[in-house]
Amino acid sequence: MTRRVRRRTCREREGRVVRSLSRVGSAGVEDEEDAPAAVLDWKALPDDTMLQLFSRLNYRDRASMAAACRAWRALGSSPCLWSELDLRAHRCDREVASSLAERCGSLRRLRLRGHEAVEAVPGLRARGLREVVADGCRGLTDATLAVLAARHEDLERLQIGPDPLERISSDALRQVALCCSRLRRLRLSGLREGDAGAVGALARNCPLLEDVAFLDCGTIDEAALAGMHSLRFLSIAGCRSLKWATASTSWIQLPSLIAIDLSRTDVPTNAISRLISNSKTLKLICALNCISVEEELVQDPSVFRNTKGKLVLTVKSHIFKSIAAMFPGVDVKEQEVFNQCNWRHNDIAGDTMTWLEWILSQSLLRIAESNPQGMDEFWLQQGTALLLRLLKSSQEDVQERAATALATFVVMDDESANVDPARSEAVMLNGGIRILLDLARCSRESAQSEAAKAIANLSVNTKVAKAVADEGGITILTSLAKSMNRLVAEEAAGGLWNLSVGEDHKAAIAVSGGIKALVDLIYRWPAGTDGVLERAAGALANLAADDKCSLEVAKAGGVRALVTLARSCKLEGVLEQAARALANLAAHGDNNDNNAAVGQEAGALEALVQLTGSQNEGVRQEAAGALWNLSFDDRNREAIAAVGGVEALVSLVQQCLNGSEGLQERAAGALWGLSVSEANSIAIGQGGGVAPLLTLARSEVENF
Repeated sequence: MTRRVRRRTCREREGRVVRSLSRVGSAGVEDEEDAPAAVLDWKALPDDTMLQLFSRLNYRDRASMAAACRAWRALGSSPCLWSELDLRAHRCDREVASSLAERCGSLRRLRLRGHEAVEAVPGLRARGLREVVADGCRGLTDATLAVLAARHEDLERLQIGPDPLERISSDALRQVALCCSRLRRLRLSGLREGDAGAVGALARNCPLLEDVAFLDCGTIDEAALAGMHSLRFLSIAGCRSLKWATASTSWIQLPSLIAIDLSRTDVPTNAISRLISNSKTLKLICALNCISVEEELVQDPSVFRNTKGKLVLTVKSHIFKSIAAMFPGVDVKEQEVFNQCNWRHNDIAGDTMTWLEWILSQSLLRIAESNPQGMDEFWLQQGTALLLRLLKSSQEDVQERAATALATFVVMDDESANVDPARSEAVMLNGGIRILLDLARCSRESAQSEAAKAIANLSVNTKVAKAVADEGGITILTSLAKSMNRLVAEEAAGGLWNLSVGEDHKAAIAVSGGIKALVDLIYRWPAGTDGVLERAAGALANLAADDKCSLEVAKAGGVRALVTLARSCKLEGVLEQAARALANLAAHGDNNDNNAAVGQEAGALEALVQLTGSQNEGVRQEAAGALWNLSFDDRNREAIAAVGGVEALVSLVQQCLNGSEGLQERAAGALWGLSVSEANSIAIGQGGGVAPLLTLARSEVENF
């Protein structure tokens, strides 16, 4: 496989400590070797300047930099640097939390990933914490959530999702209500249940609660929600077990309700009509990807014509035009409806638009992941433009989810690496490449990784790949590939992998330093990080197919790096790409010395021979192809035989008679290359290799 696309994945990720001051940031700070020569007395810089520099770094780099001297240690502990903390891109356990605790006395806003990280939060001793935003918490338990709430009674905003909280029950919800009386926003995904007791406890104990989102939950007591008199914004998107007659009758009683999100539910049109007719405060209803509503609109487009000034958003409505109607008396261009200038003097409109951005980013991502039938028209006419506008949001998580949705909605098939040409080109034609590249250059690593993922997937389309290269994307991806954040480097390597398919881009990748960056990735990350290693090896395999680039790969230490993978890695995807890269490096025997260099690298031939016995056909095929190319060198030919290559290839050709044509061709080709030696020919015959070769020769495949 020469390229790879990735849909959204939620996994727990960890980073690594950066020890060198010349590489303390993944963006905005150049590598030492690239920086202009200058003499600078760092200790002479004003404190304000140093604080600005500290603020650009992630928490690990801050800690590393603060360890340089006493003055920096004092500055690095300044409360203004630790009011917010984003740990999503880094490992966070109890040990890490304990090491950070002395700096977190003023911590107010915390973002993290994984249930282990949530378990470690009390160790930060941040009693004044106001906001917690967490994802990747599928394993979160009632006990952990209860402890989080009990230790942080000043909590005002709690958001956990989008991964389902399958182990969270109403008991934990009650504990949150009892402990966090100042709660203003509660957004949870995938709860098993929210019974009347738990929802009622929130209504009684959290009088300031104005924003509630129960997304993709099992059961939620509809009637109990009516007790939340302070509620202004409600989302029950993706919930499938609601009693709509009860819900619509109860929710019209909410005295402060401004907006409600019913997206991806089975809400009937009569329930929406009841809300429109009877709610005195409701201004906005979002009902994206609601099948029954869309079917009704097809039959009767005027079903929501008389909305009494209330805005109803569906995939069938003109969303930009509809939102513009929220600002009467203001000249708002449809494509600028999310511009903050439109509502800066109107707090209610501002709160509504901020909420709308968030729920749109959530719903569009979920719709992109499920990829329902019949959505092409929506994506091409407004969905793409919506996502690109959300990329410019002032809300960080909205930006990131929009980028993830762009990476996801273009993918037709993960395994075959196919993307929808119309959707990917729609992103390009709407100016999305420049917007994504700008986001990839920001200082937030989480945004960098999601933007790089979107760029990588879009670059499978050759037209988009050219646009990415023309906009300077290769240089940006090469810079990101040097990041000390594994996920950023992984997605950037994926982008270079897909771009390296194009012959026109190979030289540009080499000139930008991409080859060295890819080789360095293999040495930087341990063997267990399959994503980054597979992408780096895959990109090097594509680049090694070019004669000039193959020399650069060898010069950068790529032969040893790839052989190291072939020898020590246990992951099939990585092994397949490493073997393919070695095969391509060895294919230029007439033009350079790479063929001999691969054969002479310690353990290379033994590793390739061993890989011919892999359980994975792709690994066997690429290993056989590498041995075929290497067998054209006289010394390699004898060395392959000496490490058991003849026996291994005879066994392979015997087993692959019912395999793919590619595997058959490479296995037979490798034996043919070895048979140039008389001793090897005899060994092939004695090993039983003649019969399967004759069988292949009688096949209808021309190459045999």
